[in-house]
This record gives sequence, C-alpha cells and structure tokens, in this order.
Amino acid sequence: MSKKTVTSITNREIDFSQWYTDIVKKAELIEYSNVKGCIYFKPNGYGIWENIQKIVDSKFKNLGHENVYLPMFIPESLLQKEADHIEGFAPEVAYVTQVGNEVLEERLVVRPTSEVLFCELYKSVLESHRDLPKLYNQWCSVVRWEKTTRPFLRTSEFLWQEGHTVHDSAKEAKAHTLTMLDVYVDLFENYLAVPVIKGIKTEKEKFAGANSTYTIEALMFDGKALQCGTSHFLGNSFAKAFDVTYTDKNNKLKSPYQTSYGISTRSIGSIIMVHGDNNGLVLPPKIAPTQIIIVPIRQNKEIVQEKSLQIKEVLSKLFSVKLDLSDKTPGWKFNEYEMKGIPLRIEIGPKDIENNSCILARRDTGEKTTVSLDNIENTVSNMLDSIQKNMFETARKRRDENIREAHTFDEFTNIIETKQGFVKAMWCGDVACEEKIKEITTASSRCIPFGSSKINDKCVCCGKDATKAVIWGKAY
Repeated sequence: MSKKTVTSITNREIDFSQWYTDIVKKAELIEYSNVKGCIYFKPNGYGIWENIQKIVDSKFKNLGHENVYLPMFIPESLLQKEADHIEGFAPEVAYVTQVGNEVLEERLVVRPTSEVLFCELYKSVLESHRDLPKLYNQWCSVVRWEKTTRPFLRTSEFLWQEGHTVHDSAKEAKAHTLTMLDVYVDLFENYLAVPVIKGIKTEKEKFAGANSTYTIEALMFDGKALQCGTSHFLGNSFAKAFDVTYTDKNNKLKSPYQTSYGISTRSIGSIIMVHGDNNGLVLPPKIAPTQIIIVPIRQNKEIVQEKSLQIKEVLSKLFSVKLDLSDKTPGWKFNEYEMKGIPLRIEIGPKDIENNSCILARRDTGEKTTVSLDNIENTVSNMLDSIQKNMFETARKRRDENIREAHTFDEFTNIIETKQGFVKAMWCGDVACEEKIKEITTASSRCIPFGSSKINDKCVCCGKDATKAVIWGKAY
C-alpha cells in the first residue's frame, strides 16, 4: 500500500477505538449526522445490512414467520403496564411531547422495542387455540438515547429485526426461543464468519420483563465481548399485563406464552472488529455486497478492456462483481478495494491475456495466485469458499486462545488486568458476587454457556459452593 493509505488508518494495536472509527469512515460505510448518535448509512454499509436481511428473512420465512410493521409511537400509559419492562428502558426512552404548537395530553414514546405493541396486535387477532402459534417479525428502527455512541455498536437510532411470537404452551415457546437462537448462530458463524458462544443470561443481565434470555457472545480483536443476538422466553407476564387471551381446546380462557428475539446493525460492527486489519475492512464473501473487483492493468489497450468485460459477464451470473475502468492507477485501486474489504481482486493485463490467465488476490491473506481463465468461475468459487472458511477458522482460533480459566479471585482479577479476552470461572448464583466482580474488574457476566463443564466447585468471588460455569468479560 502507498504511504498515504497506510498512515490514514490508526494502528489497531495502538488505538483500537480510533482504528474502528477510521474504518467506518474510510471504507465509506457511514457518514455522521447532525444528531448525536445518528448516522447516514452509505451504500457500502447498507449493502451489508441488506445481505444480512435477505439471509435472516429467508430463514425466518422457512420457519413459518410472517413480516408485519407496527407503529413507531407508543402511548406512555401503554408502556407502563409492564413495570419491569419500562424500568429497564426508562433511562434511554425518547418522548414526543409536542406537535406544532400543541402540547400533547399524553406523551408518546418513540419505540425502544415493541413488546407492548405486539401485545396490542395479538389481542386483536387471537381468538382461539386454532390461531396459534402466531409467528410475526418486524424489520424497523428503534430509538434508545445512548449516553456514549459509536457507529453500529451503540447509536441513538438503529436498525434491527424483532420477532414476536405467541404459543399455546410454555414448552412450545421455550423450544421456539432456542430455535431462533440457533438461526442467529448460523448467521454469525456460517455467513459473517464470527464464532460465538451460546448460552443463557443471568437474572441480572436478562432482558427486562423476560423469564429468561438466551444470547450469543463474540470476542472482538481487542479482547472485548459483543452481544450479537438475543432470544427471550417471555412467559405469559406480558400477555397477562395486556389482557391477551384466547380460548383453549376446552373452551377455557387462557393467556398465551410469548417469545421475542432480535439482531441489529451491531452485527456490522462485529464484522469490522473481528476481521478488519490495518489495511482496512475485511469482508466475508457470503456477506460482502461486492464479492469480486476486477482491476485491468493497462486498460487503455482494447484487448484488456474487452477481456475484463468478458470475465465480468461470466462471473456476474454467480457472484456480485464490479469492474473498475476508471483512469486511476492500479496501485490506487488496489489500496481502495483493500480498504473496502472486497474479498477477491482479479488483476489482468496484456501478458496475462497472452497466457490465458489472470491474477487472483485474496483480501484475507494478501496472497496472489496466477490462474487459468479456463473455468474461471469454478476457480473463483473455490477461492471464495476458502476465504470464508479461513476467516472463520482464524477468528475461532484467536477466540479460543483468549479464553482463560480462573479458580480464585486473585487469578480472575490478574487475568482481567493483564490479558485480553474471556474468563471462564465458577459462580455461586448470588447477584452480590456478580455485582462485586463488575465493580472491581469492570467485567460482566456474558453468559452461562450451554454444555459447559465445571472447572471446580467454588465460586470465584466468595468461595461458596458453585455449580454454574460463567463466561465473563469486558464488553461493548
């Protein structure tokens, strides 16, 4: 890369926060707006979200979900019906108090989430057990007035999907909650190439108003955790609070059991912080808006342009491909598309054409390979698969190398102070220990991982008997 491009990104090992800011700007993902915590999504950034939407929406519909859209305004009195819920969101809630010169009699909440609205909807569409289950999903934006903001990770307004379902039994609702969590695992690991730890949140960390919250947690390059997706078993407390009922098979009135689950544009932040490097963004092929960029060398030669267009036509049938015929130098183009994270670059010039070949340059490793133009679509397909697999395995290896066990509180605090990553330690289940750990180390409980074995029998904080192995870490 040219000296100008190298120095335009802060080294991630020196200042990870500034490196992240440099990436989102210089890879042309976003532009800051005039309102704190709000951003403009540029095509490169929104294109990633569009691909995530397509993947997730398809998976949801295969499971029987239907898309709906609900209002963005919630009457304050409606939100207050579920006390635990409103208490959990109160510090971040934005209100509409005036329209024109008229002060509203009742404040309107700009939705921070839509459980209460879905309850109102279900109250109107549910009559009998024959209507169940109802599997609804909404793609929308929500508003949570964050004190500290960062593009994609914490913004005052962000894009997400929120699924809300109602079921005849707690067993069915719980099963659905876990099914949707696995949809998120599949998205992050098999498309975003981000390895995750799947588990249940502690009572302290669960979603406000939920019976239980399940989560997937990922480790960023700087050693901090990112909660990537959550799925909640809500029980029937919301249904009872909002008088959502139906008649069961015995013609008795019952309250249904509910779930909710969501992922947001925070997922884009995970891609940046897991895969990006000091040359810019690195995108997994399965999620990249542009998978291949073709850069002609000496493109003023007619034969080079003609062959480049032929390659683009062949590959565009299977992949997302762009051809750069601008008058900028090849070196500038190489740097530009490295910055934007395009997984694969094709370089072709007069000598390559003479040899019926081209050069493939991988974004993940930087490796360049000369390949035949014969069956180029198969060669490219195999290389994109290799890039996708390598990105996931590299991230998983880094994650696994940064999970450490702690058996005592001194050992725990030493790891948090001197190392990066997750700490696995036993916990007695007392929220006082959980709060003490966070107060002293700033590390929070990320999840109680599924299928995790005990590492000893004593709580890492108080030394009392413990049965739960917990993943702890500093988090975004």
